[in-house]
Amino acid sequence: MVNIYRRIRGERLTSRLIMQIHDELVFEVHETEIPTMEGIVRHEMEHVLELAVPLKVSLGTGRNWAQAHD
Repeated sequence: MVNIYRRIRGERLTSRLIMQIHDELVFEVHETEIPTMEGIVRHEMEHVLELAVPLKVSLGTGRNWAQAHD
């Protein structure tokens, strides 16, 4: 999460992390930043540690939490 925050600030994005629910992160992201944020979140979460097995990340987008899970 810290690396994601640093990338958001470093790239001067308006997106922000608004909550963590168990193993899930919820961001508020402007529509124009969705592709950039998907890349940042996927990369930072899949490469946070060096593991013997791949760490896969699933992403969803929507206007609310329920839509992001459809």
